[in-house]
Amino acid sequence: MGTLDMAEILLDAYHLADQINESEEVQAYLNLRKKLKEDPEAQKLIREFQKLKERYEEAQRFGIFHPNYHESKNQAESFLKQMRAHPVIGSFLEAEEKLDHLLYQVSSMIARSVSESVKVPVNDMGKGSKKGRKACGDR
Repeated sequence: MGTLDMAEILLDAYHLADQINESEEVQAYLNLRKKLKEDPEAQKLIREFQKLKERYEEAQRFGIFHPNYHESKNQAESFLKQMRAHPVIGSFLEAEEKLDHLLYQVSSMIARSVSESVKVPVNDMGKGSKKGRKACGDR
């Protein structure tokens, strides 16, 4: 078994990146991101959500002991549901989740081909946790 040249690995990685960029998932994501940025109503909702999210994150630093913790959490969750009902925002979030799933599958396949114990980056957007997630369109 010969050694693999690092330049060859990088060229293969660029080729894979090109293939991913040509995928339906990426094209849908980019198209919907553009629509999202051009939709004034969606942008207004996003700004409102970011304010609610900041209030919740402030309360979250103190946990359940903060006087507005539960209220701010419920407001943010309720508003997120409202945002998902908006046609452009909902479509964008769905496309974003599909793209995230594709990238996770590719990362997982590469990592698992090396070893079962290699950690795979995961964005658990669809699991109810929004840790590490930016607000709509902030990528």
